[in-house]
Amino acid sequence: MNKDTIIGFVLIAVVLIGFSWYNQPSQEEIDAYQHQQDSIAAVQRDKESKQKMAEAARKAEAEAAAQGDTTALFYAALNGANEDIVLKNQKVELTFSTKGGTISKAVIKGFADKDGNQDVTLFDAKDQQMNFLLAGKQDNIITQDLFFTPSNVSDSTVTMTAQAAEGGRIVLDYRLGPDHLLHFSLTANGLSGVFAPTYKEMDIEWSDHSRQQEKGYYFENRYTGLFYKEAHDGSTDNLSETSDKTETIEEALDWVAFRNQFFSVALISKDNFSGGANLSSVQDDKESGYLKQFDAKLKTAFDPTGQKPSEFEMYIGPNDFRLIQDVEKQSQFGKDLDLEQLVNLGWWLFRLINRWFTLYVFDWLASWGFSMGIVLILITLLLKAITFPMVKKSYMSSAKMRVLKPKLDEATKQYDKPEDQMKKQQAMMQMYSQYGVSPLSGCLPMLIQMPIWIAMFWFVPNAIQLRGQSFLWMEDLATYDPIVSWSSHIWGIGDHLSLSCLLFCGSNILYSWFTMRQQKDQMVGAQAEQMKYMQYMMYLMPLMFFFMFNDYSSGLNFYYFISLFFSSIIMWALRKTTNDEKLLAILEARFKENKNNPKKKTGGLAARLEAMQKQAEELQRQRQNQQKK
Repeated sequence: MNKDTIIGFVLIAVVLIGFSWYNQPSQEEIDAYQHQQDSIAAVQRDKESKQKMAEAARKAEAEAAAQGDTTALFYAALNGANEDIVLKNQKVELTFSTKGGTISKAVIKGFADKDGNQDVTLFDAKDQQMNFLLAGKQDNIITQDLFFTPSNVSDSTVTMTAQAAEGGRIVLDYRLGPDHLLHFSLTANGLSGVFAPTYKEMDIEWSDHSRQQEKGYYFENRYTGLFYKEAHDGSTDNLSETSDKTETIEEALDWVAFRNQFFSVALISKDNFSGGANLSSVQDDKESGYLKQFDAKLKTAFDPTGQKPSEFEMYIGPNDFRLIQDVEKQSQFGKDLDLEQLVNLGWWLFRLINRWFTLYVFDWLASWGFSMGIVLILITLLLKAITFPMVKKSYMSSAKMRVLKPKLDEATKQYDKPEDQMKKQQAMMQMYSQYGVSPLSGCLPMLIQMPIWIAMFWFVPNAIQLRGQSFLWMEDLATYDPIVSWSSHIWGIGDHLSLSCLLFCGSNILYSWFTMRQQKDQMVGAQAEQMKYMQYMMYLMPLMFFFMFNDYSSGLNFYYFISLFFSSIIMWALRKTTNDEKLLAILEARFKENKNNPKKKTGGLAARLEAMQKQAEELQRQRQNQQKK
């Protein structure tokens, strides 16, 4: 390498070193460059993180779809903040939760609860749940898991929307009527591809932990139950109110209701609930504060295309017969819902009496502004006035037999042997016929009065008009009126003594004494001996009634007390105003008239009894002849 070459390389190195030194960045430029590189790295890391999150979400959605929940389709609706939306009118206040989109609380206004609050809370979120389940091809939609977005909110309307992927959504639309009827519908929009072409029904899970609303647990529990109405034959039925019961109903149903003694919640489907509904009722302990646990698993029509909503109505209110009739007219389904069956008026015969007589009389008397205690007294007096002709006829029949007793004793004293009892009865019937007396004519009027007594047994405990109404010493006519209470429960008595029940039993003893005395005066021979044993049974009945009715409503016991009290007064008055000598003279004149007219035949009930006795006598004679052979 020569000198010139070496000098050339040196000069190139000097130039390169000088150029590099001249173009090197300042400290500010170095800092700016470093910041730029850091930003690029951060963006890259964020991109990679989002890719990992998206992959994890896709993986979670795939796993959720495989497990069959709503995560995959309604991933965005699974998170949110719970919000309460209130619909209200002058009768009810309903709170809706955005978590699940259904009612979380129901308050019925104008009815004080057992703790003194001015309104009754029928249920809240921990007591009652309603869940709609839709089975998709890959995903199951469970509304209870979703957060809904409220819109169209007013005092009477709210629309709840749960947003799904790709624009799909579940919409629950609610509208509260002017009284106790809630109209609502469920629609699936933009989700037709989610469901199989043959999918036409959705499932509903509805449960309620029925609260104790009244003071008397056992009495209220008797009238608390799960009711339903069959769609095709229109009959209404219920699960057992006294024991645990689970039943599958094969017939289609118009509605299912959870009923307390005085309040009900009924779910009505426009397109019916399909056959196969599974219904359950389970008893709760007294100390729990609840009565029963109700569960209903139902199916109803569902349109996956979203063109036709699944429509429902709910009655949330008191078991008031007239009110339910008026509210039912607001239904938009065009069905004969017959929700009045939620008011327990008794079995068919007693229900007819209460439906077409007692209700009208009760409403008429209440319209005058009388207190409910006075209304019960007036109903009693009215019924006594209506039945007085029958009671008087019954008494006069017994009085005729009483004044004839000495003659019957004389005429039948020859038939004292046991084998002569048939002849004795025949002789007595012949004398009754000659004097124009029917021994059974006094029984029929009493049998006619019995259905009224039993009808009131059903009507009074279920009359919500008595709830919370006081009268005299009774603070609430709808529950018991204790004069003595204790903490522990005694079998057969409970934890108290009810004054109205004691009065009822006392009046029953008084009435039994009058009745037994009257019957004793007319009995002949062996009948008088049998009457001694019968009177013990009659006096034991009030004791049995005490164990039965001590826990019943004071209104019912008070009605029975005044009814028996007035019956005793009527019996006493009839006895005092009956002249036995004049009555006997009338019978003697009738006897002479019949004796002077031998062609006159015995007719009516006496003739039939005489024919039956002759037939029995003939059968006895035939048996004796066969035994001799």
